[in-house]
Amino acid sequence: HFQDPLLIKTVQQVLDETGLKPQQLELEVTESVVQTTGDNVEAFQRLREMNVKTSIDDFGTGFSSLSSLKYLPIDCLKIDRVFILDMLEDADASVLLGTIVGVAHALGHSVVAEGVEEAEQVIALSGIGCDIIQGYYFSRPVSADEITRLAKVNFLTRHAELKPILKQQA
Repeated sequence: HFQDPLLIKTVQQVLDETGLKPQQLELEVTESVVQTTGDNVEAFQRLREMNVKTSIDDFGTGFSSLSSLKYLPIDCLKIDRVFILDMLEDADASVLLGTIVGVAHALGHSVVAEGVEEAEQVIALSGIGCDIIQGYYFSRPVSADEITRLAKVNFLTRHAELKPILKQQA
């Protein structure tokens, strides 16, 4: 879909029809799209010019290199859960994860850690500066009605074991 020549026109049409502000829209693309051709880079740039945000999903599982992040106009990296699963037991995984977060931040990108299932992972990811942490630890997928209720939940209250540790890091 990302290589569709009508992508930019379609995005603009959807924004016009829905009245959604461009900065409220974030498109996620898989890392395979980062195998940059000129057309892909141009599409990223056009979306940036429209103020539409873009994220690279499942970062770290494909063949893109960190150097591709240097010239891609993206907003966010979503680190694949494969890095999260063994980060507490594997020092190399932790170092690599910290490096990805550091490089992303240095380039002005936000970072999302996907697939978090344990309080210890939340604490470690918070400590290395992940901007957003998501996964089953907080909630399994839910219906649209349940999302409204969850949006009102204070996760520090819900997960009391995090409160003292995350407050110290703040």
